Amino acid sequence: MESGAYGASLAGGAFDLVHFVKQPQTITRFLSWIFAIVVFATITGEGYINPARTEVTTCMFNNNDNACSYGVAIGVLAFLACVVFLALDAYLPQISNAKERKYIVTGDLAFSGLWTFLWFVCFCLLAHQWALTVNRAAIAADAAQAVVAFSFFSIISWAILTYFAYRRFGQGVGAFEQDYRDPANDQNAHPSPYPPYPNSGPEGYQQSPFSNNQEQPGEYQPPTY
Repeated sequence: MESGAYGASLAGGAFDLVHFVKQPQTITRFLSWIFAIVVFATITGEGYINPARTEVTTCMFNNNDNACSYGVAIGVLAFLACVVFLALDAYLPQISNAKERKYIVTGDLAFSGLWTFLWFVCFCLLAHQWALTVNRAAIAADAAQAVVAFSFFSIISWAILTYFAYRRFGQGVGAFEQDYRDPANDQNAHPSPYPPYPNSGPEGYQQSPFSNNQEQPGEYQPPTY
């Protein structure tokens, strides 16, 4: 488990490739990258067929072109996002500014959570359309089933990435609260070495030192010779 502000305790240190590759978050992101390739590449390569007596290609999922387009779009964007976040994960320990690390981790958390939901929608859509497909004679059933299966695997992998991002975000918030102290509370915990100035008046009011010590002026007394 990483420690420090937003999972970057060694900010400014040397990049360790072996440690980076062995991290669970890196492995999960790489698997999500593979799953996305399988989904959009399979749909692009084998997802469109030519029905009998027509030259127009249609989607193998119940001839619903929107289902294929949605799967390709989600897969391509997930592929690009994995590449970007892999680069950011490698660069994150080199960032010494906690605010910049916070922006990266927050973006990772938001995107991973959103894409978990979108993969769930993709899986439900493709599985439902495949169940409604009646004529499967000219369709590569293995390709369609692979797309549905890897869409489901993507839900799991992106949900795990969401958990990793949330844990790292919580580490950053905890580190900030631990390092930050209220100046007023800090002053009470560490009192000043100098003693307080004594108060002689009511409610902290201090009288002037010359108000009572001076004699009251009287009548003028001429000097005697």
